[in-house]
Amino acid sequence: MFEKSGNPVLGEKAFRGLSLTGDTTQRMTLQGTMNKTGLLMLLVLAGAYYTWNAFSKGQNVQMFMIGGAIGGFVVALITIFKKEWSAYTAPAYALLQGLFLGAISAMYNFAFAERMPNIITNAVGLTVSVGIAMFLLYHFRVIRVTEKFRSIIVMATAGIAIFYLVVMVVRLFGVQMAFMHDSSPLGIGISLFIVGIAALNLLLDFDMIEQGAAYGAPKYMEWFGGFALLVTLIWLYLEILRLLSRFASSK
Repeated sequence: MFEKSGNPVLGEKAFRGLSLTGDTTQRMTLQGTMNKTGLLMLLVLAGAYYTWNAFSKGQNVQMFMIGGAIGGFVVALITIFKKEWSAYTAPAYALLQGLFLGAISAMYNFAFAERMPNIITNAVGLTVSVGIAMFLLYHFRVIRVTEKFRSIIVMATAGIAIFYLVVMVVRLFGVQMAFMHDSSPLGIGISLFIVGIAALNLLLDFDMIEQGAAYGAPKYMEWFGGFALLVTLIWLYLEILRLLSRFASSK
């Protein structure tokens, strides 16, 4: 009944094997998922504010950045395999990722203060704008999530994941891929492509959540759906931030 999503936490088995309840108030709804996504975003902002403020006061936030990234990854894995814990693990993930995002954003802001003083504001604004645009495109069916469309995005997302894995592995052996960090046309082109795929993944996520609500999945899946959207939005933000930094470096 359910198709695959490009988001790794919203795979084809996301809503399978779930126990339905006769109480309709205990079932997943679209509105409930959006509300919980909003709450998770507030938690991200709270965590980000803490590390951003700490950095502005001259404190070393590297441990927060590393701890938030690793802790967030661990909690994400727990959430994927224990969806019924989402009401607790999703907020924890949001806070941890907030610490990570606040720290890395502060570092980007400092590094590009002269070449692009509003880099973080621009990255946040673009992420929000793209998210809203994708929601409207999906809601009004301007872009329909067909089987072919879904397959293309899933394959592209998998390709990006493999590409990043290869880059990480070769770096361990001292091999540097300059285009992954410089502002060359190739580097900018790659960033634009990845940003586009990340944005299109939002359409697949919206579609999966809508199917879950139609299926009558348990209420806790609202938290899981919000968590899944948050994963994609964070990926989108980081890729937009990387893209803007490339443009700033080219000046």
